[in-house]
Amino acid sequence: MSNAAETTGAAGIKPVLEVVKGQNFDVGPRYKIHDVRRKNKISPFEHQTYCQRTLREIKILLRFRHENIIGINDILRARRIECMRDVYIVQDLMETDLYKLLKTQMLSNDHTCYFLYQILRGLKYIHSANVLHRDLKPSNLLINTTCDLKICDFGLARIADPEHDHTGFLTEYVATRWYRAPEIMLNSKGYSKSIDIWSVGCILAEMLSNRPIFPGKHYLDQLNHILGILGSPTPDDLNCIINMKARNYLQSLPEKPKIPWNKLFPKADSKALDLLGRMLTFNPIKRITVEEALAHPYLEQYYDPTDEPVAEEPFTFTMELDDLPKEKLKELIFEETFRFQATYQGS
Repeated sequence: MSNAAETTGAAGIKPVLEVVKGQNFDVGPRYKIHDVRRKNKISPFEHQTYCQRTLREIKILLRFRHENIIGINDILRARRIECMRDVYIVQDLMETDLYKLLKTQMLSNDHTCYFLYQILRGLKYIHSANVLHRDLKPSNLLINTTCDLKICDFGLARIADPEHDHTGFLTEYVATRWYRAPEIMLNSKGYSKSIDIWSVGCILAEMLSNRPIFPGKHYLDQLNHILGILGSPTPDDLNCIINMKARNYLQSLPEKPKIPWNKLFPKADSKALDLLGRMLTFNPIKRITVEEALAHPYLEQYYDPTDEPVAEEPFTFTMELDDLPKEKLKELIFEETFRFQATYQGS
């Protein structure tokens, strides 16, 4: 395998990201990359968790087809499973991401509205496939020089199953605490698609201010940040918390008033703040859905239900990946990439 690649500073809306650009990248007789592509290396076999995330990522992205979700153009790996040490996923080049963009500049209302619409448009497709992304955050929203946005990183995605026990969820990752819905920290099961809507609300707030809205340092601090802005939950809201210890803890806290959104974001569009409040609603049952959010007046200039595609059928995993050993997961990754390459080579 001969390689010819260069690392370049790529210009986004401002030059904020260094990417790897393949130039005539020779990867065998059936794999020639002449166009600029994003090339993302994964080392998935060091730990069972890495294997699970890699397999989820590949299985989901190979079945999803949507303008606002990153796709897979090619998968590169060893020809034999015993030689497979790495997996390369070749994707469209997206010069930056929302996290890096917000580090360099303040977004206009027009940019905020357009990015939010694309996030929700992609999320509508994800939710229509009965999938929870579970890790929506600015760094997982890729952006190119023409402001096209694509959702990436499905390594933590799960089938939407309200009865599934999610006790292992919090141990899977820590870095994205700021975008977690309160019910994730308060309940061990009962998650719904509304957890992704909460994350999008946190992202919208960050686009309005260039800073995270709930930057908790740990579990309790995160809850205190949320309650410090939303105010104390009502008795009706407390009923959605099935964990009695968590419910009792919230009831023991002193009463906190809600801070008006226009006090937090005095320069923001009033329609954006109305939508923000409907997303950042403590009670997941009362939280706005992705379809309702797309139809909100803030997004009326882009809203077009005839151009907001949904999945043809719900996504399913034939087996629960959490219980499989690392060796079996590696076999499944090899099989998944083999099927892709057979289709790719045959087209």
